[in-house]
Formats: sequence, structure tokens, C-alpha cells
Amino acid sequence: MFTFVKEREDIKTFIPQEEIKELLERTKNPDPVRVREIISKSLDKQRLEPEETATLLNVEDKGLLEEIFEAAGKLKKRIYGNRIVLFAPLYIGNYCVNDCVYCGFRISNREIFRKTLSMDEIRKEVESLLEKGHKRLIVVYGEHPMYSPEFIAKTIEVVYSTRVGKSNIRRVNVNAAPQTIEGYRIIKSVGIGTFQIFQETYHYETYKKLHKGPKANFAWRLYGLDRAMMAGIDDVGIGALFGLYDWKFEVMGLLYHTIHLEERFGVGPHTISFPRLKWAVNTPFTENPPYPVSDEDFKKLVAIIRLSVPYTGMILTAREPSELRDEVIKLGVSQIDAGSSIGIGSYSKKDRKVLQKSQFMLGDHRPLDEVIKELMKKGYIPSFCTACYRAGRTGEHFMEFAIPGFVKNFCTPNALFTLKEYLEDFASDETRKIGNELIMKEVEKMDGVIKKKVLEALERIEQGERDVRF
Repeated sequence: MFTFVKEREDIKTFIPQEEIKELLERTKNPDPVRVREIISKSLDKQRLEPEETATLLNVEDKGLLEEIFEAAGKLKKRIYGNRIVLFAPLYIGNYCVNDCVYCGFRISNREIFRKTLSMDEIRKEVESLLEKGHKRLIVVYGEHPMYSPEFIAKTIEVVYSTRVGKSNIRRVNVNAAPQTIEGYRIIKSVGIGTFQIFQETYHYETYKKLHKGPKANFAWRLYGLDRAMMAGIDDVGIGALFGLYDWKFEVMGLLYHTIHLEERFGVGPHTISFPRLKWAVNTPFTENPPYPVSDEDFKKLVAIIRLSVPYTGMILTAREPSELRDEVIKLGVSQIDAGSSIGIGSYSKKDRKVLQKSQFMLGDHRPLDEVIKELMKKGYIPSFCTACYRAGRTGEHFMEFAIPGFVKNFCTPNALFTLKEYLEDFASDETRKIGNELIMKEVEKMDGVIKKKVLEALERIEQGERDVRF
């Protein structure tokens, strides 16, 4: 069910190209009073309007920027608490019919080793991830006819059915090519979590210049998540690849995409991702990107996205080096991948040619246990929680809780339970000691009945029970 759709030039999209440029121009040199008004609105957990986000994007004053950074961290903690959700990417196959100039998987790249995992190889990859302690995955596919909805669904069934001892994968998110409505329904039928599609760039002319093949259809990709929601997938993820065009324009594109989904479906994206363009094998474009994003601008855009969409999950990937990730997490991030490898088949087998099987080069190569330990040292609660998804708290129902700020009350106990599982089954001695101390510190903050129930559940986990959740 791989579909090539010829682009109609008369389709009007929800990304107003000229309006975005006009807003960014008009809001230059913003009044500090106006900036603080916008920050205050965001801290009241209200999604910002395009003019307000454009105003924040134009802040250059270092003092005001510090206020933006501080507010982003404060807002995240108000809504999500101090949890950081952990996951791992699992690349299933890297065949692709597109020829996107920035991508290591492009069809013209003869230095990439092409591979699609068999079902047995998928099991081995998942077993390796389970043995490290993972519970949440995102499965990733190239854009190719062999990666049909039926194939994607079958691979996800294999992931869910694989077990190591008491461990299994509890949530599988998907990053794949845009599908037809019927294709999405097939994929939804196996119980996926979030379906991600990154627009790459929201700037139409840049998009058309950088993409060749089916992916060159700007509108088909832009409306891909509309079709997903029409098919009943109510958790969707959006993203832009920063470095292809002006980063301020891309942030505005992400906001307009959010507004569109809210207006049409009553709920915005479950997550927003903001990867930066990274080096890839035999891909000259990545060595000198036309719109490089500095570390300081990267921190700025992350904080502004958080303030613009207070209730949406934000994903920071292992593309970035560990030191920068530590800084950026403070600015509103709620999810990160850890212990990641993106070479096809590289979890279960050590491979010197992993870069030749990868879409790009990662910046953070720390194992999962080290990431968890470092997060806890900084006071975060590493979480593998999937309780909301399996309790049906998704889409609009999830946002009913997320928007008012109740997520931290729902999620903190469940986060502690999944952390306790990890500590009991997988952690190093040092990580276990730090983790148990953190758990008791968090429990002491709880009141009455909740505290009693949490302590009882933690005891059950110590006695060997697994998948304990409220």
C-alpha cells in the first residue's frame, strides 16, 4: 500500500509562508514588558499565538533570554514534574526510494549498507534492548514499497511478543512514511503508541529543492498526520529538522501545525521533536548545512517551543552530545532516548561498520545505565511509564489531564514503579543505590493515602511483581 501522490499546486496548506515572514519581521526588537506578558501567559499553561511566539523568537537581550530559559524549566516541572521518559530507537530497514540531499539513506548513496531486518533479527534486537532494561521503543523505517502497512504491523507484533524473563516492550511508537487512511488503520490495529512524521522543513521552496522522489510531495507529507487522526490514531508526533532553513521559521511552522491539529481534531500533537542536522556517510550537504543552528540558538528554540505549547511532550534525541543534552533538558524536555544505536541490527551485534548502516551520526553514546544514573544525580526521575497509553488516556483524553497540569500527579507514582523495576532487574550497584535513595525522597513528598499505596506497590515490586501501575 505504498502510495505515490502527485502534488497539486493549488492545494492551500495551513502553513502561511508569507505571514510567518511578516510576523518575524514585525516583532523584531520586542518590548521587554510585552515579552514578560507572553511568558506569564505561558506559565498560566496557555498555548501561545503565532505573534507571541514570533516575539519570543526575536528576543536577543541576555537577561530576557535567561527569563525565557527559567520559565521553560519552571513550566515543564509544573506540568510534568521532574520525570524524564526514556526510550530507544529501533531501525527496521534503511531501503529508500527518495533522494533527499541531507539524508544518509537517500537512494543515490552507494556507500550505505542496505539492510532490512528479518523477523528473527527483530526478535534478537528486541531481546538485546530488553536485557538492558528498555520498555519503550520507536521503530523506524525507510520509505520503500517493502515497508507496507502490513509489514510495519507484522514487525510491531514481533516486538510486542518478544520477552526476556519478566521483561517486555510495553509501548511501540512509529516513525515511517505517510500512509493512506486505510494504511494507518492497519498499523493502528496492532496497538501502536504515537505515529511520528517530521515535515523536515516547513518552508515550501526549500522543501521542494531538497527532496526528490515521493517525499517531494509537500502537501501529502504535511497532511499525513491528519490522515492518521482520521484513522483513529489520536497520538501523533511532529518535528522539523533544524539546519535546512531558518530555525525561527521552523519553530513557527511547528506552532502552526499544532494549531491546525487543535482546530481540526480538538487535540494537538502528543510530542514535538527538534533534531539538528548531523553528519552522515557520503552526504556532503551535512558537512556544510545552509542554515546551521548554534548551541545557543538550539537552547533558545527548545525553550520557546516549550513556552509555546506548554502541554505537549518534547523529545531531545541522542544526536546531541551528552554535555549539551544535560543543558537542554533543563529547558522543558520531557523525553529522551538513551543507550541508542541507529545502525541496522547493531543492538545485538557489534559492528565496525555501524556508520555505514546509519542514517546519521549520534552524539551521545552513553549506555542506558549511565544515562539513568546521571539523570538521578541531577534530581530527575527516569521513567519507562506506559500507564496512560494502556489505560486509554491518549489523544484528547490525555490532554484533558495534561493541559490543567495534572500529569505529574498521574505519572510520578507510575514513573517510580518503572524506575524501581529497572533498579531491581538491571541497574549497576551504584545506580541502584542512587535510585533507591531518590525513590524514598520522592515518596516522602507524598501525602496520606497516595504515599501508603505507593509504598505498598514498591514492596510488591521488590517481591518480584512486575508491571505495577495505578
